Amino acid sequence: MLLAQGEAFAAADIPDKDCTAALFAAEADARTAKKGIWSGDSATKNAESAGDILVGNGRFMLVEGRVLSVRQAGATTYLNFGRNWTRDFAVTISRRVLPSFEAVSMTPKSLENRRIRVRGFIETRTGPRIEVLRPGQIELLVN
Repeated sequence: MLLAQGEAFAAADIPDKDCTAALFAAEADARTAKKGIWSGDSATKNAESAGDILVGNGRFMLVEGRVLSVRQAGATTYLNFGRNWTRDFAVTISRRVLPSFEAVSMTPKSLENRRIRVRGFIETRTGPRIEVLRPGQIELLVN
């Protein structure tokens, strides 16, 4: 009910696929109808506006943008939305969760140059980022 009224974000950690689909659909309907939090532009942050994202440190947010590059460093894959990794928004994916991405035919490299919406808690280590723990946190958007 809260999702349908635009009063909440859908979480991405619900194991039941049918339930997840229903929750995401309710959120999408509220977004399209511009209900509640979707009535303005502040519900979803632009990946190019690192300052707006930094304000949400420790909070759950939705961030949209184009993945400029995908890089591997040690056991972490980075989806970079800007050229300056110390300032710009990034998504991190640990090597230990990569099998769950492969299970749904989504490789991090396939996201390069794609527009995505990512949901999760904002962390501020050398720039704003969201650690992705499951593929459901990432939605492909129409380019």
